[in-house]
Amino acid sequence: MNFVKRAGTSLGARKSRTAALLAIFLVICTLLLGGFLLQAAAARQEADAQRTIGVDVTVRKEGLTPALADRLGALAPVHRYNAEVPVRAAAQGFTPLASKAPEPGGAAADDGKGALAVNGVRDSGMLLPFSYGSTKLTSGRGITPEDAGRDVAVIEQRLAEENGLKVGDTLQVRSADGERTTPMTVVGVFRDPAREPTVWTPPHQLPGNTLYVPVATAQKLGAGAATVREAVLKIGSPDRVRQLHARTGELLGKDGFDFRVNDKAYKDQVLPIQRVGTFAGLIVWVIALAGALILGLIVMLQIRERRSELGVLLALGEKKWKLIGQHAVEVVAVALPAVALAALALSLAGQSAGEALLSRRDDTPVSAPRVPDTEIAPPTVRVEPADVGKVAGIALGISLVSTVIPGIGILRLHPRSILTDTA
Repeated sequence: MNFVKRAGTSLGARKSRTAALLAIFLVICTLLLGGFLLQAAAARQEADAQRTIGVDVTVRKEGLTPALADRLGALAPVHRYNAEVPVRAAAQGFTPLASKAPEPGGAAADDGKGALAVNGVRDSGMLLPFSYGSTKLTSGRGITPEDAGRDVAVIEQRLAEENGLKVGDTLQVRSADGERTTPMTVVGVFRDPAREPTVWTPPHQLPGNTLYVPVATAQKLGAGAATVREAVLKIGSPDRVRQLHARTGELLGKDGFDFRVNDKAYKDQVLPIQRVGTFAGLIVWVIALAGALILGLIVMLQIRERRSELGVLLALGEKKWKLIGQHAVEVVAVALPAVALAALALSLAGQSAGEALLSRRDDTPVSAPRVPDTEIAPPTVRVEPADVGKVAGIALGISLVSTVIPGIGILRLHPRSILTDTA
């Protein structure tokens, strides 16, 4: 009889042992596939976290211009950046907020530069108050890179309520020298959590008189050459900081610039994801080795229990390698359905398990700034054909190792001694 057919007959005759072997293989394949899925999900979530959170590098330099800031943002490691240009401006056609506290003797409400604190930004979402969630948009949107060349503004809620302004309205802002007036369309309204000062404060220092506009708009409102207060560059991971520092030095000169790295959010959010991915990789190796060892012991016990069967087959002239092949076919025939069942099980339950392992724990101290939970997308765990193929390959490898190594003992068997022992 062909040894492949004989393997099928043996599996059918030993249903209980076949079921036990299938259960063991199902556990092994489920753990292996789970490890691969967890690795892939962790890699996807890490890439998303690096893109949305990353590492913030703040560059300051005397005389830093918007053009230089744009060149910094174009450097290879940078995938997002913001430049901030602060200017003073005056209101025209609407009333800025005024301090409710009495003015001290001799104080002037306006020093001639304007009552509005206008911040020219490229991407308001990168400003710390907005990115950490302390300052929130109540309506509309923030300033984005697509607003370059547009005269738009994001105003504070108290200023909007005082003047009856809303998203879509137009306000007139006069430059600090009084020579230019720029109409701006309100595209967003934000709420600054800072309270009104209890002592008299100049109007431009009141939180309600703060406006965010594109950099080009701030340049038109400023008197003289606009200077960037700071440029914030976002890179994917801390290992790119050295490269960015070198490129910044080439652009701005070796000395005379301040280079500060803020990787706290990266460490709080990305490193735990990396540890999960490493742990998943370790699981794959441990399960593969343990599975090969366990199945090898099971096959070895089966070979000992079937000595009489082996002796009869050898006496009938069956080749020893075919006996080893029969055991290998029996194990492989159980391994392949186990892979399919494991893929089916994880396609149904893998998402919930991945979310449980990859969901970020909010263990950041209350006093420390934190990144909003919405910035990191939930982990996506999906069964890919490539992952199933990897598990099938490992399962086949385990099948061969667990049968070939114990099968070495078959090569040492002699039919006469086997039949004599069993007689």
